[in-house]
Amino acid sequence: MNDMMRLCLGLALGGGAVSILCGLRGIQVLELRRPRTTRRSTGDETTLVEALAVWTEQLRDTMAGARGLEQALVATAATAPDPLRPAVQRLSSRLGMMPLPRALRGLATDVDHPLADFVTAALMVAAENHVRDLVSLLTHLAECCRDDVRMRTRVWVARARLRSAVRIITVVIVAFVVGLVVLQRDYLRAYASGSGIAVLLVIITMFVTSLVMLVRLGRFESVSRFIARDAAGVA
Repeated sequence: MNDMMRLCLGLALGGGAVSILCGLRGIQVLELRRPRTTRRSTGDETTLVEALAVWTEQLRDTMAGARGLEQALVATAATAPDPLRPAVQRLSSRLGMMPLPRALRGLATDVDHPLADFVTAALMVAAENHVRDLVSLLTHLAECCRDDVRMRTRVWVARARLRSAVRIITVVIVAFVVGLVVLQRDYLRAYASGSGIAVLLVIITMFVTSLVMLVRLGRFESVSRFIARDAAGVA
């Protein structure tokens, strides 16, 4: 009977370790299945937002040279940063086929980032209405993009520390339990009964739940986009 209880104890401990690893793997799979905007890697996200800031400044400087908005958009199609250049070039090609606000909506869809929606919305308002100082507005939007990059960098550093802490805690606990099973089984004798195994399963469940909550605590949620593709307008 004692051998059977020990076998159940070993299975419970092994199942707990497997549950922890499967839980962490499941969190990674859920992260990969999130929407495309939030699936970008840290480097891609930073590069895109920095490129958006540079392009906004280019647009501001071009308009300061006494060029209209459409002319400035066409002029920056060849000089836009690499992450944005294809989207800006497609915008430039659309300008002769559709109204400017609809073409700008297509730009927001191509870039697919909340900050791009803010820049596009400002340009759409400038195209439809008279804006007194669009240059100052674009300067402010570029500064907001750079502030967003700095903020995201701090958040990503904190998330990296949190993930490292979760990995260290998991490895230490699993190694400690395996060491007890191999070297000091008498310490686990209290869990060799039916009630002890039940308590052990509750502890393992609570531990896995705490790991999941720690991972969710370090998750960064992007702002929802508010400019969507016009199905009848952008080809």
